[in-house]
Amino acid sequence: MTSSRPTLLRLREGQTKVGFAELFFDLVFVFAVTQLSHTLLEHLDLAGALRTGLLFLGVWFMWVTTSWVTNWLDPEKVPVRLMIFALMLGGLLLSSSLPSAFAEHGLAYGATFAAIQVGRTLFMLWALRGGRSPGNFRNFARILVWFSLSGAFWLLGGLAEPQARLWWWLAAVAIEYAGPVAFFRVPGLGRSSLTDWDIDGAHLSERCGLFVIIALGESILVTGATYAKLDWNPATVAAFAVSFLGSVAMWWIYFDSGAARGEHRIVHGNDSARQARLAYTYLHLLIVAGIIVCAVADELVLMHPAHADAAGIAAIVGGPALYLLGCAMFKWVTNTRALPPLSHLAGLAMLAALWFAAAPLHLSALALGAATTTVFIVVAGWETAALRRETRAAPARH
Repeated sequence: MTSSRPTLLRLREGQTKVGFAELFFDLVFVFAVTQLSHTLLEHLDLAGALRTGLLFLGVWFMWVTTSWVTNWLDPEKVPVRLMIFALMLGGLLLSSSLPSAFAEHGLAYGATFAAIQVGRTLFMLWALRGGRSPGNFRNFARILVWFSLSGAFWLLGGLAEPQARLWWWLAAVAIEYAGPVAFFRVPGLGRSSLTDWDIDGAHLSERCGLFVIIALGESILVTGATYAKLDWNPATVAAFAVSFLGSVAMWWIYFDSGAARGEHRIVHGNDSARQARLAYTYLHLLIVAGIIVCAVADELVLMHPAHADAAGIAAIVGGPALYLLGCAMFKWVTNTRALPPLSHLAGLAMLAALWFAAAPLHLSALALGAATTTVFIVVAGWETAALRRETRAAPARH
């Protein structure tokens, strides 16, 4: 029997819109993305990349699971809004601890992460009480078990010595990311099903698109703030132009057609839950990770345009490669394609060639940055032209 108490869930009359409280919540992640890029820049070696990557996996999963929850909850209801603000506070504390998460602030990061994941799930169970969506209630009961287990590892990692912390937190991340793949199977509670994940595809698509905008905005902020501190000479002006054009091309590659086509698939396809899990929960992390590394690369090109060491080459080429790989996979799974877009595969091949040629040719950071920006522009132009030809050819076939 369904409870007569007012519901905290969205009524879903038509497509669900992203609320202002959700956008306000996302402001915390402008700070988080900035902290991650600066942390990577300060520790630009293999160990630093592994640690920053692990922190990013945690931040992304916390954000995307919150987006799943607000896909069901109505941010216009006061209790939901207060929950979002509490998550903002936790997210701000989490973001503040990122640079020292593997040093003196490990417990702050681990405890805050565990509290957010478990607390948000408990709130969702409370919102679903009284017989509303019993399938989803059982789903979040299973999720609570998984997040309680990962939360224990986050806490133990925070208490551990910095050298051992990486392994505890790797286990925590593995548990969290394995949950959706395993349908949150719990002995005695069974497993979830895709029908339990009755998400509003348009809402989740918009939320992920907005996160991409946040990450690209952080890259623009890095470019502007760094350039403002430099002498404006031919090298820095060229680096500034290269960085800006690269950001514009990245926006074009994702938003010109990919975002809209992905939204159409998740809204009108018969596999919206699968798309939400694969295309938006997992594949978007490659896209955002690529933007963060590209922001690091932009700062390197601006600060040291005449020189690129091995770590710099890895960032300047690796960031675009991550971004193109994420976009290629996203467009592949959200469209009826036999292969990822040819333009993106060609771009990845060009980036691989740059990677191997950079050191023997003694390419400067500026030259390498200009080359990767050129790859982005070629990919964007190629895909746009191909889609325009496809659109013009479609009426002719009818």
